[in-house]
Amino acid sequence: MRMTRKILTRLQKVWERLHIAIYRHVYIPLIPVSRDVIVFESMLGRGYTDSPRAIYESMRGEGRDLSYRCFWILDKENKKDASKIPGRRGILIKNSFKYYRYMAKAKLWVFNTRQADHVIKRKNQVQIQTWHGTPLKLLGLDMEEVHMAGNGGIESYKANFWRHSRRWDYLVSPSEYTDEIFERCFDFRKNMLHTGYPRNDILVNGNNEDYIGKLKEKYKIPPDRKVILYAPTWRDDESIARGKYIFNPHLNFDKLYRALKDRYVFLVKYHYLIAQKLDFSRFGGSIRSVDGDISELYLISDMHMTDYSSTMFDYAVLHRPQIFYCYDLDTYYKNRGVYMDFEEEAPGPIIKDTDGLIEYLKAPRTGDYEDRYQRFMKKYTHREDGKNSKRIGDLIDKIMKEGEACKSPKGE
Repeated sequence: MRMTRKILTRLQKVWERLHIAIYRHVYIPLIPVSRDVIVFESMLGRGYTDSPRAIYESMRGEGRDLSYRCFWILDKENKKDASKIPGRRGILIKNSFKYYRYMAKAKLWVFNTRQADHVIKRKNQVQIQTWHGTPLKLLGLDMEEVHMAGNGGIESYKANFWRHSRRWDYLVSPSEYTDEIFERCFDFRKNMLHTGYPRNDILVNGNNEDYIGKLKEKYKIPPDRKVILYAPTWRDDESIARGKYIFNPHLNFDKLYRALKDRYVFLVKYHYLIAQKLDFSRFGGSIRSVDGDISELYLISDMHMTDYSSTMFDYAVLHRPQIFYCYDLDTYYKNRGVYMDFEEEAPGPIIKDTDGLIEYLKAPRTGDYEDRYQRFMKKYTHREDGKNSKRIGDLIDKIMKEGEACKSPKGE
């Protein structure tokens, strides 16, 4: 059995190398770039989410998608998400022959993460990089050490990041704070899009009773309980394989359940890099993991709990209470480093253990943080006005018409 697995693994690697060889030596030199093809991808194909989704759905809502051939990239594990993607669109299974063919011919790429090293961006292709969060943790060229599995040290990591950011023609930035960091940590000198994150448009446009009511029905939220969304980040030093991490929040969920089950429903949203998850079935739905689009989860929640995740910035668009469960505050600062003065700026209490969390949730003092919250919103979310997807849709029309990078749109 072990020998069979080794043989299959080797055959799979040979097959992958064949795909890449055909992509680089056949598709790239022989297939012309098509002026009407756009490819979208979110989180390396892990789902139909984030700003690429918001941009695509805005284009579809205005009928812009009818002018182009739009394709969504999904990995094998998430190809079932194809049924969630509306409109006239094709599906590209990541690393298939069809995927490489359309990566070679698409005029425009709309992505929110880096791509694999072997992916080639041709001279007459354009990439819009939406990224996937306002930076709190040190990022890219600003990092001083790296603990992530599969990386060959900090200099190799920085060189890789620098190569990837050379492919970006446009980069979305939601604030002046982010402008400065992105320019430095990505060494980005092209077109910064001062538009805010398209994925946050729904937090402005969908923040109403009717829409939220429908979402609560979808997620089966009891009408008599408040919702806490728990959306922590991952830890560089808790990896189990390259790009895969465990979930170890140092939180006693059994104690939390016994103390607060009649007041709250806890929805746990894992970071997309988390591979080893917990079993919450014993809590009867009062504590459960959810796989839905995080913007929908923001809208149905009454409170947000995180640690050092950039979800804190997105959630601030709603101006609802936040809690920061940071059991490893001192260690995290040392291992990863942060840009902001987190302890001074976090728009809510920083709590380090289960007992402290239970005590606070029994009698939340949200008003104590209002002044800090107002400053936080002014600094980090001032470009979020619900119109970001449309602005980028306008830009896409110009790119596809003119065939090259053009002037960046700005928020109002």
